[in-house]
Amino acid sequence: MLKRQPVVAGRFYPGDAKTLADEVNRLASGGPKEKAAAIIAPHAGYMYSGAVAGHIYSSVEIPGTVIVIGPNHTGLGKRVALMTSGAWVTPLGTVEVDSVFADALLKSSRLIIADREAHESEHSIEVQLPFIRSINKDALIVPLTVMNANAKECLELGKAIADTIKELGKDVLIVASSDMNHYESDAVTRRKDKEAIAEVLKLDADGLLTVTSKKDITMCGVIPAAIAINAAKLLGATSARVVDYATSGDVSKDYAQVVGYAGILIK
Repeated sequence: MLKRQPVVAGRFYPGDAKTLADEVNRLASGGPKEKAAAIIAPHAGYMYSGAVAGHIYSSVEIPGTVIVIGPNHTGLGKRVALMTSGAWVTPLGTVEVDSVFADALLKSSRLIIADREAHESEHSIEVQLPFIRSINKDALIVPLTVMNANAKECLELGKAIADTIKELGKDVLIVASSDMNHYESDAVTRRKDKEAIAEVLKLDADGLLTVTSKKDITMCGVIPAAIAINAAKLLGATSARVVDYATSGDVSKDYAQVVGYAGILIK
């Protein structure tokens, strides 16, 4: 079995198994979990976004299959790249790819290409895995990265995911990996993020794409979020809520240039 090795362990999150397990347990311990169609979770270093990620993951059930959609920061590989087999190594153990689901998803849209290169150096999916594995050590993943897509393509990809879930009859959680606005003041970032989050709460994928473009809201996972919203709605989702929100300034106390982080549950 081909194994994808971690690239940000020891930098974005602890590389030591015990330290990482303790950190994830601290961040993701908490109240009752509920079934969700999708979540939006941040992917920065745990020092900055771990509390928000922990809050969203501690709020949801992690079923046997988790589709993790991340932006492609590296520019490597295919535009819409699906890893269809193998496993991802984490300090907590390996997380295997759901090859049955991935193969079915690959056939469901001409946009999706089987490609490992896009995943080898990309962190946006990797940082989600310690939370997923800690909560459900048997969970399988379907890793999908997207460089860019227009509104029509986001709908096609969302439909492909929803149709595959229905076809296979699996209990699946969709994770859209995204940070919010980047490198502006805390005040500006909070204002911009509020506008983007308002569209998510309306489950308006097109509105989210439009407002982030028109208002220059640098939400790096806006495409994964739009795809997740479309899929969730096709699966019957009718509501969303913010579980947590913060900026890097809450930790660094540098409010001149921050990044926003939101944990949002869609059900």
